[in-house]
Amino acid sequence: MIDPTAVAERLVVVQATLSAAAAAAGHEPPRILAVTKAFGRDAVDAAVSAGLTDVGESYAQECIEKFVGDETTPAVHFIGGLQRNKIRKLAAIVDVWQSVDRLEVAAEIAKRAPGASIMVQVDLSNEPTKGGCAPAAAPDLVLQAQDLGLEVVGLMGIAPLDVPEAARPGFSRLRSLVDTLGLTECSMGMSSDLEIAVEEGSTMVRVGTGLFGPRPLRAKPRPTS
Repeated sequence: MIDPTAVAERLVVVQATLSAAAAAAGHEPPRILAVTKAFGRDAVDAAVSAGLTDVGESYAQECIEKFVGDETTPAVHFIGGLQRNKIRKLAAIVDVWQSVDRLEVAAEIAKRAPGASIMVQVDLSNEPTKGGCAPAAAPDLVLQAQDLGLEVVGLMGIAPLDVPEAARPGFSRLRSLVDTLGLTECSMGMSSDLEIAVEEGSTMVRVGTGLFGPRPLRAKPRPTS
């Protein structure tokens, strides 16, 4: 079980870290996206109780089980790899689709959730498991998504995880793309590289273990159809 008091205490530490890094870099502190994937609904409730308004999920079935039919949830961001056949089931739950990396996915979201808010995911690490379109392809995908009637609010990227400093070049490139395209959100940075992300201009960081502790082993999901 997630201890809400512990989450609130960890949040204070995370906020202090973000505020210090932002002040040193001359930026505003980014919003915190509480990554509740692999945790139970109690993690969502603890995040909300601590004052957070946005949560991130990566697994379609888990997201459905936590949020379907619940009108009291915070804003739900989908941050995992998107399969077209899952979008229909997620359309009534997801508020922001952060992992749009190809036109087919954007088209399906536009069909199932017209006018939805999305972020285009950009590959910052050249690691196939992380997803994302090539940086050079991002401008065209943004335009194509906008032509479909979607609201492209920003870009998202996941940096290499092993050495925090190795994230800097990718973060810098993502921030430059956001500015060039005139977008608002730059979603980058996780528990392991928060300060570097803030220094490079992140507007939203994704924090899971920094709030909830070690992530539990994930059970094999049940079929969604």
